[in-house]
Amino acid sequence: MRFTKMHGAGNDYVYVNVFEERVADAPALARAVSDRHRGIGSDGLILVCPSTKADVRMEMYNIDGSRGQMCGNGIRCVAKYAFDHGLTKNNPMHVETDAGVLTLELTLENGKVAQVRVNIGQPRLRPEDLPTTLPADEMIERATDVNGKRLPMTCLSFGNPHAVVFVDPLDVIDLQRDGAFLENHTIFPERCNIHFARVNTPDDVTMITWERGSGPTQACGTGASAVCVAGALTRRTDRRITAHLPGGDLFLDWATDDDCVYMTGPAAEVFTGDWPVGS
Repeated sequence: MRFTKMHGAGNDYVYVNVFEERVADAPALARAVSDRHRGIGSDGLILVCPSTKADVRMEMYNIDGSRGQMCGNGIRCVAKYAFDHGLTKNNPMHVETDAGVLTLELTLENGKVAQVRVNIGQPRLRPEDLPTTLPADEMIERATDVNGKRLPMTCLSFGNPHAVVFVDPLDVIDLQRDGAFLENHTIFPERCNIHFARVNTPDDVTMITWERGSGPTQACGTGASAVCVAGALTRRTDRRITAHLPGGDLFLDWATDDDCVYMTGPAAEVFTGDWPVGS
């Protein structure tokens, strides 16, 4: 089975072109290829599939084999793969995800995609959209006990659930301990993506991510979008920010005219290889 390793700001996935390849058991394949010691090594598996309602369809699986609704860094790489490998030459491009059909604008260099701007959509702020069991109309600045620390948490969804905790300095957080604690907290019956962020200036933040089903990742596009929204809602930041993540920078704009968040960032192809069928 032919695969391609790609990353967006260090958030790396194994991509399989389902226009040409057959994947019998995607969760098992995700677990196998993601292993950084015995597999290819990645934050998960993404299938690039035919679509009846868009140019292509994205199916995302985390390291543990669980299905993810959307991935902001992953969808940029899907767009790059689809364009560079000739599945479609549409620009803007439409990609179907489990969170809906998203529109992507491609910036080309020497005929190949270098940067992608994604309309992530409107943030969903109702507790049932995550879901969470906490009784509230909105999850903004909810004080939460995290391993002995009382921290403010803002929650929202972009089709996948996010919890944003602003801290200063960032090193008060033990990402392995605190991220896993919140991901699996009983208030999140379907688990949650967790982001810890420090505000540097009103238009500049630094963040780290614990991704649901994968653990620490170099970047999370929908997570950075959630940080942008949470910062504006709590008046910590402007609606347009640069987010510094371990794998690189993403640029977010929570537009006032349509209430959608637009994310811009890189997409890169690393290498292509063959995975033995049945492994």
